[in-house]
Amino acid sequence: MKNQKSRTITGTISITAKGTGYVSTYAGVGPKNKNEDIEIDFKHLHTALHGDTVEVSLLPKTERRISGEVLKIVERAKTNFAGVLENENGIFYLRPDDTKMYTDIIVPEKNLQGAKHGEKVLVAMSSWTDHRKMPEGIVTKVVGRPGDNDAEMHSIALEKGFDFDLPDKVHSEAKTINDAKITEKDYKGRRDFREILTFTIDPADAKDFDDAISFKEINKNLFEVGIHIADVSYYVKPGSELDIEARERATSVYLVDRTIPMLPEILSNELCSLVPNQDRLTMSAVFEIDQEGNVKKEWYGRTVIHSQKRFTYEEAEKSIHENGTPLHNELELLNKIAKNLTKERFKSGAISLEAEEVKFVLDNDGVPIKVIKKERGDSNKLIEEFMLLANRKVAETVSKKWKKEGVFIYRVHDAPSKEKMEGLAFFLRGLGQRVTLKDGIIPNYEINNIMKRLEGKTAEDTLHRMVIRSMAKAIYTTVNIGHYGLAFKYYTHFTSPIRRYPDIMVHRMLSTFLEGGKIEKDKLKEFESMARKSSEQEKKAAEAERASVKYKQVEYMSKRIGETFNGIISGITEWGLYVEEVETKCEGLVRVRDLEDDFYMFNEKKLELVGTKKKKKYLLGDKVKMKVKGVDLERKTIDYILI
Repeated sequence: MKNQKSRTITGTISITAKGTGYVSTYAGVGPKNKNEDIEIDFKHLHTALHGDTVEVSLLPKTERRISGEVLKIVERAKTNFAGVLENENGIFYLRPDDTKMYTDIIVPEKNLQGAKHGEKVLVAMSSWTDHRKMPEGIVTKVVGRPGDNDAEMHSIALEKGFDFDLPDKVHSEAKTINDAKITEKDYKGRRDFREILTFTIDPADAKDFDDAISFKEINKNLFEVGIHIADVSYYVKPGSELDIEARERATSVYLVDRTIPMLPEILSNELCSLVPNQDRLTMSAVFEIDQEGNVKKEWYGRTVIHSQKRFTYEEAEKSIHENGTPLHNELELLNKIAKNLTKERFKSGAISLEAEEVKFVLDNDGVPIKVIKKERGDSNKLIEEFMLLANRKVAETVSKKWKKEGVFIYRVHDAPSKEKMEGLAFFLRGLGQRVTLKDGIIPNYEINNIMKRLEGKTAEDTLHRMVIRSMAKAIYTTVNIGHYGLAFKYYTHFTSPIRRYPDIMVHRMLSTFLEGGKIEKDKLKEFESMARKSSEQEKKAAEAERASVKYKQVEYMSKRIGETFNGIISGITEWGLYVEEVETKCEGLVRVRDLEDDFYMFNEKKLELVGTKKKKKYLLGDKVKMKVKGVDLERKTIDYILI
């Protein structure tokens, strides 16, 4: 191609279920609208897979949009795929679980490693350069039988790159640390909080307690509140086996029925966990704060605590609101402070992004027998608000001191794109809400006001979902742009080092800062790379968690084929209506072909499905009654029909 260099672009490719690719990175050529993606037809993918970094040649622009052709795979996003091993006429191949993986993978007999037809396996794809041929691979792990709970959960984790098993050398290092226990030597240089009232509030089934709160009254309207975080960085040293593994994993993964910990459980559930009635080493942010939530004084440093009480969220909720319950006065007061902190956040422009979540009650075989909504009471919000305070203040303190001279890890959240905001505005107007766009963005106070107005109504969940979809994703980076959703100028993650690697990095940086040093600029590239890796792993972990929830939802509905439920329309496409069951949040598809009372057309502009004869309309947020038509456990899909 003439002048080919100036007509190429390198970026990340996303591939739809229909097999069309889109490259979103803008490199100074191509469409004038930088938000417009480069479309890659299936025949021009040339072995590119979802998430790959690719070099694309731009094709002549059509009236529809700019298109391109993949010239080269710069970097594969993944080469390991989980799925079911099939045998057709003596030829073995993997049918991948990943719906974005548009080709099967041939597995030569020599590469089976003892795997048999019908088993769930993990396959490593070897080099694939010829798009006219199917890729080949080798079985690296036999997971189990399809439908078996352990096999399915393991498969979901492996598909996203998370293995349940930690290397032996990591376990060995953790055991050595744990066996040493905590001694007087470890207390040296630490501020002692063991005699000050300290407690934890966590879910009933939690084992890894990251954070604790201490409370002391200074006078009638001034209190010392300590946010004490497990001092993981004291045990996990840079370059150690524990550190290398934690950096690679970057996060713990919380599936429906199990946790894949970032650190060995001997540390995460024992030595580092802030269990009651045990001395524990912590990194702390301590504030003198009044009832209105004004911080008068702050202190940061290494500490030792002794938690006197372990609350579940349910127990803490009771203590907040009922006289005569454990620590009622203290928790009631902390709740008042937390509510004032919340009020101040929203006054500054924070946006409410809370979405309803579900929890499964499982039998001994891991089969869901009940689905319940997770409740978020004042106790949840209390902990959340004080963790936000600690995260914000740590970032603010270090940043202001180092300014542009040192390196720090931030948790940032960019403003939404104008394109997505226009889509949200269109949706809100469709619900009958008045919306204004200022410089292409809906003001946060307007979104919050609409959410308040729709609270308790059928459209509430759909609205939450649409707002979240319109937002940018929060990431880790060394470049501070603030946190749009929280309305914070400075923000980091400091409060969960047991389960998040960025928090370990922040603890190390804070220690350096407290010792009068700084992370020099020559480390910028290294830390940015670690931040990027953590963001990627966080995304994969979230996908694995969602996939495990979806599997259990499908499994739950598989026992209820033919039963009738109430639902709300959560999505509309040309192929049908996505409907979410009200109580369990089990989302399924009502196909257009199953709407037998009329011939329905999709109006993309108004986001509605309209009958051509009777003019009946289906809109987002509409209440419907549906019956479970069928499920596909392998593809994690539910089919509904309207009644």
